[in-house]
Amino acid sequence: QVQLIESGGGLVQAGGSLTLSCAASGVTTSTYALAWFRQAPGKEREFVAGISWSIGYTYAAEFVKGRFTISRGNARNTVNLQMNSLKPEDTAAYYCAVSPDSTVVLTTSRYYKYWGQGTQVTVSS
Repeated sequence: QVQLIESGGGLVQAGGSLTLSCAASGVTTSTYALAWFRQAPGKEREFVAGISWSIGYTYAAEFVKGRFTISRGNARNTVNLQMNSLKPEDTAAYYCAVSPDSTVVLTTSRYYKYWGQGTQVTVSS
């Protein structure tokens, strides 16, 4: 059973930084893609950034390029999302998700089978 646990959310002022972490347990293959999505109230869930675990390929949405960085964490099967220069419009619940047996970072949520419970990020102006 795959479980994803997100951590690191919180309240920060505009221009500040946060690092989100996603710890994946129960993943029996090294071939998977892990992505971060976010969802603000009244809006659809959107792709933020993703990583292909086995090959290390990363991809980020245009609106976070230059501000957010996704990377493998030091712990096994952990992925971090470093978020800098945060804006009020980045306020959302952030979710990590895994697409098993995939080396491709897909930006559509329906391709991801496992999801975490989410962590709230609030950016004040």
